[in-house]
Formats: sequence, structure tokens, C-alpha cells
Amino acid sequence: MKSTLLLVLCTYFTYSYSQDINFYKNAKGDTHLCGEFPVSYLEHDSLYSIWYHKNYSEFKLPEKRLKIKSKLKNTRVDIYLGTWCGDSKKWVPRFVKLWDELGLKRSRLRFIALYNDEARYKTSPDGAEKGQQVHRVPMFIFKSKDVEYARIVEFPKNDLVTDVAQIALGFPSSPNYEGANYLFKLFDTETIESIENNFNTHYKTLRKKTNHSKELNTLGYVLLRSNRIKEALVCFKLNTYLFKYTPNVYDSYGETLALNGEHEEAIKMYEKVLEIDTENKHAKSQIKKLKSRIEL
Repeated sequence: MKSTLLLVLCTYFTYSYSQDINFYKNAKGDTHLCGEFPVSYLEHDSLYSIWYHKNYSEFKLPEKRLKIKSKLKNTRVDIYLGTWCGDSKKWVPRFVKLWDELGLKRSRLRFIALYNDEARYKTSPDGAEKGQQVHRVPMFIFKSKDVEYARIVEFPKNDLVTDVAQIALGFPSSPNYEGANYLFKLFDTETIESIENNFNTHYKTLRKKTNHSKELNTLGYVLLRSNRIKEALVCFKLNTYLFKYTPNVYDSYGETLALNGEHEEAIKMYEKVLEIDTENKHAKSQIKKLKSRIEL
């Protein structure tokens, strides 16, 4: 009887939302959500319910009830995630459980799933992520009257309960990936010319905020897949200054220069790769390909 009821419920939820929810298949043929959807879909659809319920149920909350509901009752949280992303699978159900435990309304949570393919990397069907500086998932953006006042990027800075409590009390921790956050916000508030004119100032700021080359490398590809090639070029260029002994930063910059038609500059970047990694096959093949294009 119980199994029959569960089947009916799953069928009901799938049918109820099938007209409003978007899906796509990745290169492996796996089906994933994209765009806005209700969290109840994660709870009831067989593709997602196993990891959702596992992480929801296993998350241990403090025995003493948190008294911060009044501080968050007018907050809306936009949650950007990927159903393909391990961190999203871990932290989104945990966040929902904490929200439930606080007695807050789920209607104050908005869930947006992003693509993870080359052409649409970390974007959504209707562009909901535009202007939100989304470069890592999950990303929890806390808003009051549609104005952001805090965010949690990919995973908590301390632990989830502490981070949310600090946000509620008005003392949020700086989110993870400070360098990428800084640069992404810069792109949305200043012109490329202004950023390039103050290149050294931004480099010095990023040097203090950026811990690993992957931080800006990921951001660069988010910008590139969003057809923001000028911003991507600046991002990758800065990364070559920050991590000058890492071959991959020159590879990414070279790739983007080539896409922008700057073949000679791209060759220089791939040559930089070979200075550090003399046997890099990809760099060698790209140099050969680019030189043949120049000769034509």
C-alpha cells in the first residue's frame, strides 16, 4: 500500500510540473534540470530524490533551537545550483532543512538550475543569472526588497548554521572566492576601458584575494560562454600575472585570444605554456594550427 501511494505521489508531482520545468541532456546523455523549478521536484522525482533526501536527513542541526526566524522572515534567497554538481547535491538539501527548522516559508526560496555544457556553461534558459555574478554553484543570494545583502558561494565559510546565523544578525562572512566575486562585480559596474586603465590597481587587489588559479579560470569560462569575450580576456590576462608559473593560465588566455582572432598573441601564450611544460601536446598542436591560419 505504501509503495503504491509513493508511486501515485511521484506521478502527481512529475505530471504537475512537467509543463513548467526545463531539462537538458549533457554530453554523457544524463538528464538535468535547467531554469527555475520548485524544490518539491527534487523531493519527489526519482532522478534527484535519492541524493536530496540523503543529504537532507543526514544534516544534523543544533539541539538548541536557533532564534533568528524574525531576522530572516522578510528575506528571499535565490539559490543557483546544478543537479550535476556535487556541492549542490550536498548543500542545497541541507540549506532547505535549516530553513525548515527555522520555521521560515519555502515560498521565500527561489531555485534556479544552471546548464553545464560548453555552449551554455553556468547559464539558465531565461538568463536569470545575468547581473547576479554567478560563477560557482551552489550560490545562495540573500535579498531584502530585491537588494542583495549577503551570499554563500559554493560552500559555507565556517559551517552552514554559523554562516546563516551571522547573515541573520547582520555580520555575514566574506563569501568564498573573493577574487572572482570582486572581478565579476567590477565587470558589471565599470567599463572595460576603465578596468584596463587601472590594471595594476586591480592586480594588486586580486593578489590579496585570489588563492588559486582555478578561481579566475572558472570565472573566465563563465564569461566566455556568456559571450562576454572582452571581460573573459581581461580575466584570463590577470590570471597570467597572478599565477605566472602555472601553464594552464596561459592556455586559457591563448584559447580566448584565438577565438577573438588575435592569432599571433595566442601563439605567444601557447609558447609560454611550453616554457613551463616543454612536452605539452595541446600547446604544440595549437601553435601549429594557429600558424597555418596566419599563413593562409
